[in-house]
Amino acid sequence: MEIIFLVMRVLLAASLYAFLGWALWLLWQRLRLQARSLAEAPFPSLTLRLAEAPSDPSAETNFVFTRPEIIVGRQSGSDLHLEDGTISARHARLTYHQGQWWIEDLRSKNGVYLNQERISSQMVLASGDELRFGGVAFQVHVASAGAPAAEFGL
Repeated sequence: MEIIFLVMRVLLAASLYAFLGWALWLLWQRLRLQARSLAEAPFPSLTLRLAEAPSDPSAETNFVFTRPEIIVGRQSGSDLHLEDGTISARHARLTYHQGQWWIEDLRSKNGVYLNQERISSQMVLASGDELRFGGVAFQVHVASAGAPAAEFGL
């Protein structure tokens, strides 16, 4: 009789561990699927429009970005390359995370201003914001996720 109880205990413990293993495997698979779908989810494009028209009429006034990280600066490898004496080599970083576009000053000499206020930490951007790097001002437009960049004034 004791051997029967021992075998039943072992079978019960084995089935409990099998159930727990199956439940953990299922949770792990669902987390991987959710992480993959979030990583592949489209994010909204960001358009920066120069607030003042440049002196050169052939110069570009709208800059559309479809990457989740943008470096602004005077350095030639910058995503938004600005040739202005008030812009640092690596002036600012724009990033898309937590479902929003964020602006961050990279310790620039002349600062980053969001709606006429100098920022000292990461700040959230929204359509209609004015963004100024040193002496160069832009108007911000954030497209809805997955939508193409819209033109200003529409």
